Amino acid sequence: MKKSDFDFDLPNALIAQAPLPERSASRLLHLDAAAGTMSDRMFRELPEFLRPGDLLVFNDTRVLPARLYGRKDTGGAVEILIERVTGAHEAVVQLGVSKKPKEGGRIELGDGSHAVVLGREDAFFRLRFESHEPLEKLLHKLGEMPLPPYIERSAEASDLERYQTVYAREPGAVAAPTAGLHFDEEMLARLREKGVQSGYVTLHVGAGTFQPVRADDIKDHHMHREWLNVGAHLVEQVRRTRAAGGRVIAVGTTVVRALESASVDGELHPFAGETQIFIFPGYRFSSIDGLITNFHLPQSTLLMLVSALAGREFMLAAYRHAVAGRYRFFSYGDAMLILPPVPEALR
Repeated sequence: MKKSDFDFDLPNALIAQAPLPERSASRLLHLDAAAGTMSDRMFRELPEFLRPGDLLVFNDTRVLPARLYGRKDTGGAVEILIERVTGAHEAVVQLGVSKKPKEGGRIELGDGSHAVVLGREDAFFRLRFESHEPLEKLLHKLGEMPLPPYIERSAEASDLERYQTVYAREPGAVAAPTAGLHFDEEMLARLREKGVQSGYVTLHVGAGTFQPVRADDIKDHHMHREWLNVGAHLVEQVRRTRAAGGRVIAVGTTVVRALESASVDGELHPFAGETQIFIFPGYRFSSIDGLITNFHLPQSTLLMLVSALAGREFMLAAYRHAVAGRYRFFSYGDAMLILPPVPEALR
């Protein structure tokens, strides 16, 4: 299967550059893969599609202000984008710089402290931050929110709150789990009143999520690493939900990747560690019965994931429908609810 099999035409004007004034004011494209139908709705209507006893699983990761600026000893400007934090003073990063630094090279930061290049890791660099403050505290002092590359503006003060879910609590991500950005406290309260349950996993989204697929044959693509935690409480919630006939619906592709990484032979187990799982058509899901997600980049691994869930042709038809209907795309854009055909084992 080729990456070109997941292409579609997207006008730049449909790429959302800022969030709507209200989180739940976005549109919702409802996809019923079993019936092969789609309908244009509003995100505020989401409770209509859920049943008492369903379980929504959220990613509670919290985005760090992970973009820093500095200068090399030679005076050249450097942009540092944290890929993932690997210790109290170390991280794997992307470097925006005219000439890549060598091992041992030093980068001066805005407060006079330095970052030292420890070496390379694939396309990334390993840095040690020589500061008396832990890296997380240093980021909050010097960093800015790492808006995705397709948002063509600098981060603003409002992004500190809007590029963050209202339930974020575990710091470590450098990109938001964007499907969760549509939920506000009023929506969460309405879902509780209806009897819809909430559960949480943690997956620290890395900047690698924006890396393009470079291999023509998608099976040759090397997936980036991300750290996750699926706890015993969530595993028990899933077990009880399924036993009672409820559905497990993931809020975002990061939740799908976490749950599927923690599944062994179709059974969900507690798991904490890194994943490089790559889900594309032909994959058999075992942990979810539906997905709430945003619209993804052409030829991206996330478009491949949702195509595995609902079928490539149906998903591309949905994307063409969304383009024709002027939906807003990507991180600050609109959402879709995908209800795939029910696996035989769950009927």
